[in-house]
Amino acid sequence: MITLHLPKGSRAAMAGGSIVLIFIVIGIFAPYLAPSDPLQIHMDHRLSLPSWEYPLGTDHLGRCVLSRLIYGTRTSLYYALIVLGVVFAISIPVGLIAGYAGGKLDQLIMRIIDVLLAFPSLILALAVTGMLGPGPVNLLIAFAAVWWTGYARIIRGMVLQIKERDFIMAAKAAGSSHLQIMVRHILTNVARPILVLASMEVGTIILSLAGMSFLGLGAQPPAPEWGVMLNDSRTYIQTAPRLMLFPGLVILLVVVGFNLLGEGLRRADGRMH
Repeated sequence: MITLHLPKGSRAAMAGGSIVLIFIVIGIFAPYLAPSDPLQIHMDHRLSLPSWEYPLGTDHLGRCVLSRLIYGTRTSLYYALIVLGVVFAISIPVGLIAGYAGGKLDQLIMRIIDVLLAFPSLILALAVTGMLGPGPVNLLIAFAAVWWTGYARIIRGMVLQIKERDFIMAAKAAGSSHLQIMVRHILTNVARPILVLASMEVGTIILSLAGMSFLGLGAQPPAPEWGVMLNDSRTYIQTAPRLMLFPGLVILLVVVGFNLLGEGLRRADGRMH
C-alpha cells in the first residue's frame, strides 16, 4: 500500500482550495442548484421546518432558505472579488511607485497612508458608507477606498527589497526604462506574494461585507445575501434559530476555506524561497 505524505502547507492548501472550489461551483451554477426562486414568497409556508420541498426550511416570508444560501454564495463571492480587484488596482501602482521612486514622493505617499491607517479600517468604512448611503455599490466603494492602504505599504516594502538586487542593477545598466523595470522585473517578482496575500484576505472581505449587510449598510432586502439573511432572522432567534445558524455556518465555512488556502500557499511560497 502506497501512502502519500504531503507537507502540512500542501494539505492545508488542498483542503482550503477544495472548499473554495465547491463554493465557486455553487455560485456559478446557482440557478441550476437552487430548488426554488430565492425571492419567491409563500406566506402559507412561512417558518416551515426542513422538508423535501424545502431542505433547510423557509424563512419568515416563506422563502426557501437553501435557495437563498446558494444565491448568496454568488453575491458574496462577486462582491468580495470586486473589492479585492479594486483594492489591488490601487495599491499595486501606489506601492510600486512609492518603493521604486523613493525620496520625497515616497515620503508623501507614506504620510498619506499613515494618516489613513491611524483609523480602524472598519470604522472608516462605516463613516464612508454613512456619507454615501447604504447599498452594495456604496459599500464596495467604501471598502476599496479604505483597504488599499495596508496593501500599498506591504507592496512598497517588497519593492524596497527587490530594487536593490543585482538583476535590477543589470537592467538599469542595459538601458531599461523605469517603467520596464517596475513592470517586467519588480512586479513579476512580487506577483506571487501578492497572490498569496490576496487569497488570505478574501475570507476577511467576505466576513466584513456580511457584517456590514447585517448592519443594514450593504446589500438590501430582499437580496439573497448572507448578511441580509442574518439580519432578517434576528427577530426569530428564539423561535427559529436555524435561520441564523445556516448562514452563519456558511460564512464560517467559506472564511475557513480561504484562510486555509492562503496559509497553505504562504507556507509553500516560504519553502520555495
